[in-house]
Amino acid sequence: MLLMLASALCFACMALAAKLASRTLPAGEITLVRFAIMLLPLALVPGWRRQALRFQRLDLLVYRGLFGGLAVLLYFFAIAHVPVGIATLLNYSSPVFSVLFAAVFLGERADPRLLGPFVAALAGVFLVSTGRTELAGGLTFGRWELAGLASAVLSGAAVAAIRAARRSESSWAIYGSFSIFGLVVAAPFGFAGFRTPTAREWALLAAVGGFSIAAQLLMTYAYRWVTNLQAGVLAQLTVIVSLAAGALWLGERLGARALAGCVLTLAGVVGVVWLQSTPRAVE
Repeated sequence: MLLMLASALCFACMALAAKLASRTLPAGEITLVRFAIMLLPLALVPGWRRQALRFQRLDLLVYRGLFGGLAVLLYFFAIAHVPVGIATLLNYSSPVFSVLFAAVFLGERADPRLLGPFVAALAGVFLVSTGRTELAGGLTFGRWELAGLASAVLSGAAVAAIRAARRSESSWAIYGSFSIFGLVVAAPFGFAGFRTPTAREWALLAAVGGFSIAAQLLMTYAYRWVTNLQAGVLAQLTVIVSLAAGALWLGERLGARALAGCVLTLAGVVGVVWLQSTPRAVE
C-alpha cells in the first residue's frame, strides 16, 4: 500500500514538473525526453534489458506502447494548456474507458451497475472541462480539454492491452514496450521545433523522467501485493495532489462548477474501480 501511495505521489510530482517545464518548452519535446529517460533502466541494467526483450505477443506490446505513448503525449499537451490538476483529472478518468475496452476486446462482461458511476464520471468531466469558462458565461469544451479526455480514452485502451499482455508477458517487457514505442510516437512532435534546454529546463526534464521511472517501478512492484481496488483508489491521490499543487504553487484557481465536477468525476471513477475490482494473485 505504501509503495502504491509513493507511486501516486511520484506521478503527481511528474505532472507538476511537466507543467513547469511546459512554460518554456514544447509539450512534444518534454514527452520525447521523458521516454528517452525512461529507457535508462533498460540500458543500464542488463538483466532488466534481457527480460524486456523476451516476449511472446509482440502485437499486444505494440498496442500497449502505441496507445500508452499517445496517451502521455496528449496528457502533456493538456498539461501545457490547462491547469495541471484538471489535465490530471481528465487523464485519470481512464478506468471508466478501460472497462469499455475490456468488454469489447477481452470479452469481459460489464456489470450493469457500472452505468451509474460511468455517467457520473462523464458528467463530472463535462463540468470540469467547462468550469473554467463560467465567468465568461460560456460552456465551451476546448481542444486542450478534449486532448486530456482523449488521453484518458487511450490510457483505457493501453490498460486493456496490458491486462491481455500480462497473460504471457513480463512486467519488464511491458515497461520496455511503453518506453520504446512511446519514444517513437513522441519523436515527430519532439524534434519539430526542438531547442536546446537551459540548465533549469534540463533539471525540470530530469525531474519529469526521474519521477516517471520511480512511479512506474513502484507501481509495477506494488501490484504484486495490492488488489485492483486498492491500486485504483490510491491512484486517484495523484489527481488530488495535482489539484492541490496547482492551487497552492501555480495559482490555478477553480470555480465552483469545476470543483463540483472534480468531486463527481473522482466519485464516478472510484465507483467503477470498486465494481470492477477483483483480488490479484501474488506473482
